[in-house]
Amino acid sequence: MPAQPIELILARQFGDSLSMPVFLVDPEGNLLFYNEPAEGIFGLRFGDTGGMRVEEWATVFRPSDAHGNPIPPEDLPLVQTLTTRRPANGSFYIDNLKGERMLITVTAFPIEGRPNRYLGAMAMFWRSES
Repeated sequence: MPAQPIELILARQFGDSLSMPVFLVDPEGNLLFYNEPAEGIFGLRFGDTGGMRVEEWATVFRPSDAHGNPIPPEDLPLVQTLTTRRPANGSFYIDNLKGERMLITVTAFPIEGRPNRYLGAMAMFWRSES
């Protein structure tokens, strides 16, 4: 695995110290890390999954609207941030790997290095009230 830019290393360290769930991806959308609070929501430890491609993580938890209609990956806040390099947020349902359906709210933002290097994105999310 190639060495990561210092900004992504620091973003991972920052995310690991937060009490709220965090998800970190590179510019192509490859999962680099999610923290322990995210493990609780997903029902799966990061050590068990390791990195995942965007096609995997954007569908494995079956994101859906309130009526159970699937949400395509391009409509997820983190994928929108990867595409536009702008912050995005939204709420949707996921099915975690324990079989629980839950509403989450996600805020995603781009990570940029110097000089103007786009390095990926981070999403912070939390369980919402239905």
